[in-house]
Amino acid sequence: MAYTPGSREDFDRLYRTAYPRVFRTLAAILADPDAAEDCAQDAFVQGFQAWKRWRPDAPAEAWIHRIAVNRAISYRRSARLRHVGEVLKRFGRPAPSPDPADQATRPDLLTALRQLPPKLAAAIVLRHYHGYNNREIAAALGVSERTIGTRLKQAGEQLRAQLAPHFSHEEAEAFPSDQSNESYARR
Repeated sequence: MAYTPGSREDFDRLYRTAYPRVFRTLAAILADPDAAEDCAQDAFVQGFQAWKRWRPDAPAEAWIHRIAVNRAISYRRSARLRHVGEVLKRFGRPAPSPDPADQATRPDLLTALRQLPPKLAAAIVLRHYHGYNNREIAAALGVSERTIGTRLKQAGEQLRAQLAPHFSHEEAEAFPSDQSNESYARR
């Protein structure tokens, strides 16, 4: 879709088409739908303010993803600082334990993904959740394709390390059977 910098109608169209993907990306990165919605809204406000300066040589959706991912990274940094401040205020008291029901309903992959550094999580989400190629991810995040390749490799290694205890690497029988020594070829 062609967009014209500064066109309110084009930005509205960009918002309608890109918002769901931006929100899902941020929800995967931040692990908090409310924070993802706030960051997505902030990103679109920031994008609207800069819309006149957007250059059509970069895809508009990648451009807004870049703004949103940067906003999510800033949010996670400030959230960590808020958390440290809260811990310091309550020094000596243990942090409340997570609700076991919440832990049981979280898929292992999302839990592992949310433990990745935001830049690695952004790359893996844009690749495997949204189907972007390295060039599109690089444009969205404002880095080189080589950097994206490195981030995807690091993210994959970290995810494998976190998820390894949940998966067996043993080979399963191709045709398990209770019938001993019976050949499937004779059937």
